[in-house]
Amino acid sequence: MTAEATKTEVGSYFISNYPPFSQWSTDQVGEVRAALEAPPADVPLGLYLHIPFCRKRCKFCYFKVFTDKHADQIERYVSALSREIELVSKVPAMGDRPFRFVYFGGGTPSFLSEKQLRRLVDRLQANIRWDKAEEVTFECEPGTLSEPKVHALRELGVTRLSLGVEHFDDAILRENGRAHESHEIYRAWPWIKAAGFPNVNIDLISGMVGDSDETWRETVSKALELEPDSVTIYQMELPFNTVYSKDILGNQIETPVADWPTKRGWVDYAFDQFMAAGYSVSSAYTLVKHPERVNFSYRDNLWRGSDLLATGIASFGHISGVHYQNLAEWEQYCGSLEEGKLPLNRALRISPRQALIRELILQLKKGYLDGAYFQQKYGVDIFDEWRDAWNEYVGDGYAVLSENRVDLTRAGLLRVDGLLPAFFEPQFRDVRYT
Repeated sequence: MTAEATKTEVGSYFISNYPPFSQWSTDQVGEVRAALEAPPADVPLGLYLHIPFCRKRCKFCYFKVFTDKHADQIERYVSALSREIELVSKVPAMGDRPFRFVYFGGGTPSFLSEKQLRRLVDRLQANIRWDKAEEVTFECEPGTLSEPKVHALRELGVTRLSLGVEHFDDAILRENGRAHESHEIYRAWPWIKAAGFPNVNIDLISGMVGDSDETWRETVSKALELEPDSVTIYQMELPFNTVYSKDILGNQIETPVADWPTKRGWVDYAFDQFMAAGYSVSSAYTLVKHPERVNFSYRDNLWRGSDLLATGIASFGHISGVHYQNLAEWEQYCGSLEEGKLPLNRALRISPRQALIRELILQLKKGYLDGAYFQQKYGVDIFDEWRDAWNEYVGDGYAVLSENRVDLTRAGLLRVDGLLPAFFEPQFRDVRYT
């Protein structure tokens, strides 16, 4: 994928880490074990918990999810996750660090019933606390919410509720395999507002199958009417293991997703509409209503090299310079924890230069870079080190260079993931990302 590509092909476009996940290996699991047993790094600590259950699998989904688990299997998973928390809470790498941020992701964390949620949190808090966390995020699918469940989430300490709206057109939601329809968004919204979360985010996706100029404008209008604290807008992509991707590769059908210029145009329109309503751009994907009140601890700490303890099946983490992923198969994950062993699957210890590149490409997603930060932390002048890339992007109208700083233009921000491989080490520029 390059900045100039137009057709939406099968493959990963969105970049969330470096080096690419495809470079992580089972051979390096010993590295993460050693990191967990070593004293903690002097960086903030976060916690990710993966809840892998969904009512349906979206046709564009590439995460590890299950749609066929019944109550006793869910209980088995919750028990395994609780055991994993117990084990990681005792590793030396934890130190005395409180969790700066906590993230419940999925899957659909809100798939769990109120009773299951309360029981899970009770078990977790026997070993860990998050009452000092700056941010506790919980992802929700509208159709899984009830009024008691929403209020329970607030009582359990959730400070940021992220609602997977994606679109407001029911035909588009159905075509793309979403479990909810628009009436479920409107049913849940008053409960969410009444619960008093400090930050309520809604997710939208530009370029879902069946989308058009008219349906997208209507979705943006309806999203604005809700007045969320923040809105996150992704551009539809086709990673390898989605339903749509398998149809394209297996049956040789044409890609059903809008091309990149169209998707960028739709996000551009949404940015204009939200900014006209008083929102501020927070990243290539996010606009915020009150930037002085809303921060993104999970995002900003991760993008500056914090540690992240990953728990749950197939989850990804980072500890003391080692990236790692948990076991990705149900029986392996649950069985490992039932034997009292952490479910580690693959890892990669990164070099200082790779840590620099990782921070550079992730922080660029905010739309700017401060050269002094990288000079102080890594002793590298990022503008001299990658002079050719910056000059190209300035010439293309994607970036503006000033004194020890770069700012992306709107055109650059809308295609930022396509700009990032230029900063990769040569051996990683043409490899599969995941």
